[in-house]
Amino acid sequence: MKKILYPFWQNYWMLALVLVMSIATSRGQGQKPPLAKWTDSELVLTNGIVQRTIKLPGSEGHFLTTEYKPVVGEFRYFQKSNPDFQFEINDNVYSGSGDWKLVKTEKITDAKQGDGAAVTLQSNDGKIELTVNFLLYPNLPVIRKSLTVKNLTSEPVRLESVDVEKFIATPYNATTFSWICHDYGRRRSIGPYNGNFQDALLTVHNSDWQQGIVIGNEAAGVVKHTSVFWDEPAILSGLTHKDARFPFRKYIPAGESFTTPQVFTMVYNNHKDPDEILNTAVPDFVRKHMGIRLSELSQKPTFVYNTWVPFRKNINEKLIMELAKAAADAGMKEFIIDDGWADNYGDWIIDTKKFPNGLKPVFDYIKSLGMKPGLWVSVGSASPDSKVYKAHPDWFVLDANQQPANLHEDDLKMRTACFGTPWRGYIKDILLKIALEYGLEYLKLDFTVVTSTYRFGNKVTGCYATNHKGHTDHHESLSTNYEAVWKLFDELHAAKPTLFIDCTFETMGGLQLIDYAMLKHAEGNWLSNFYGPPDANVDLRVRNMAWWRSPAIPATALVIGNPEMQDAGWEMHIKSLAGALPIMLGDPRKLSAPDLKKYRAYADWLQGMENKHQIMSYRQDLAGFGEPMDGMWDGFQRINTETKAGGIVGIFRHGATEGKRMVTVRQLDPAKRYRVKAMDGKVVASLSGQDLQTTGFPVTLTGKYVGELFEISAN
Repeated sequence: MKKILYPFWQNYWMLALVLVMSIATSRGQGQKPPLAKWTDSELVLTNGIVQRTIKLPGSEGHFLTTEYKPVVGEFRYFQKSNPDFQFEINDNVYSGSGDWKLVKTEKITDAKQGDGAAVTLQSNDGKIELTVNFLLYPNLPVIRKSLTVKNLTSEPVRLESVDVEKFIATPYNATTFSWICHDYGRRRSIGPYNGNFQDALLTVHNSDWQQGIVIGNEAAGVVKHTSVFWDEPAILSGLTHKDARFPFRKYIPAGESFTTPQVFTMVYNNHKDPDEILNTAVPDFVRKHMGIRLSELSQKPTFVYNTWVPFRKNINEKLIMELAKAAADAGMKEFIIDDGWADNYGDWIIDTKKFPNGLKPVFDYIKSLGMKPGLWVSVGSASPDSKVYKAHPDWFVLDANQQPANLHEDDLKMRTACFGTPWRGYIKDILLKIALEYGLEYLKLDFTVVTSTYRFGNKVTGCYATNHKGHTDHHESLSTNYEAVWKLFDELHAAKPTLFIDCTFETMGGLQLIDYAMLKHAEGNWLSNFYGPPDANVDLRVRNMAWWRSPAIPATALVIGNPEMQDAGWEMHIKSLAGALPIMLGDPRKLSAPDLKKYRAYADWLQGMENKHQIMSYRQDLAGFGEPMDGMWDGFQRINTETKAGGIVGIFRHGATEGKRMVTVRQLDPAKRYRVKAMDGKVVASLSGQDLQTTGFPVTLTGKYVGELFEISAN
């Protein structure tokens, strides 16, 4: 009998699972062990994979993390006394190292299998009540944390510089030899690092110790902050500090509370490469337990068409009808009408010169062709001559000089609305009417609401108005306007649960910015505007962007434009986009009948892979294939790690000298047998999951700039 040897990362998770199962068995059949235990002096959080011990306030009054480590093996990163958290109230610093009184400890849960404890403390000065919330999740090395700050005084207080997590590193080795893997865990550096809005996730990894910590920050856009060994040998994660470029601020009224965004952390050992946990525990947690909108959709998009390129705003009823027919013939599943349908920004009244019969007949026609209709709207913009702006100028952003502003661009032909005003209710009614009356299934919501991708510096950001109910001052508006946008998205979903909201990077407020806060309220993010023919490396840029942000960010949330349908190299567009959310632009009317037939074959294949393997819920790195770049091979896999029945693999040669590579596939069942099939159904290999993982199958690509897609399917 052949002995199966599992790689060390797989042994690690199997051992952890055995530990969890053994603990459960020891406590009785079917009885879940408590994940949080406490006495008057100590709180222990453990799910059998990770353990965190917290010293509760006693005679010394401190709240300190004294141990945080994997249950199995040693872990050297943290000192025995960690402040746990830190924030400022009216410029006074509060941290776990300060003086606190223990009020109570109680069990808490969430709707996504989270289980843990909440510890309520009172500051020694009697001004603040703080609840520290911890959640653990089954079979994953995750602890998720937030702070609830209650104002016990009789006046409003100012909350700033919030570190939801604060760990102190052990001397020398941790700070000197660690890689800091920032920008979605993909860019590596050594030395002090002060993160920015692109750091939804980063990893601190010591390759000598083969251990590290993942830090996931669920704060929104430009007010998220994670730093590593910056001002002190500490790891901090939470909200931006008061001296930051985009400072977080929250005024808490007397007797009221504010709960911070959550931060999740994962400590690990026995990992040579930080990408191992990035490809395993991180996407499992995000998909199953974070509460992202994509996981709520029973049907995920597989092939989308958008009108923006090359037509821009030059659209009309006749053109849209023609494009819809051609797109349907090509097998498109969603058809999105971009900008150009309304007579101005703000009122969102249909331009009857372009659409004399309105939009409903157009959408009905799109649906009759078997496609889901969608529409572009600027969610927070209005023209100066619009009725809404003339009637309610007080709903709009003011700059530092108390003048009307356009946060999006340096152009006063448009005004930016402030979501701290009744604008949110106004635009909600418009979007609900569009979605419900027209039967829309996709909304692309665009343009700046807090900060701009296209303006530099931090002066023309947020809102400086002093009479908007949603914020007290400019700094507070940076976070409260995000919160109001999320609330709008939630209300739209409540009315139409199947709605796919595409929240663009422009709305997020940073170039190609996407994060976990957005993912909990919107399904996707228009991430880029790549222009140019195939020889301009559009496909390489698509694959690079998908690689850069996944697997920390779910690949189907990555809406990467603007490959055009009629390009000479359109097949490479589809193959490259199969690693993200396949979306095409261009003019499908220019395609020949044979090309339309080939398009439909691709569309049907992608839909078949989604029906069979649910590929749009998964993406992992392909072992041995790194960041897409010129002169190299690159690839991805989208394997269903729940069923382990298979998925797809994409392989690309982009100018590499060698014309043949061996391809291995991870995260399959080692004992099962799998067939590797080309898109035409031809079986190119039949191997066990173990052999696919260790030996693989050969791929020969004769062209220098080509790629192929394969299905991996259990026999």
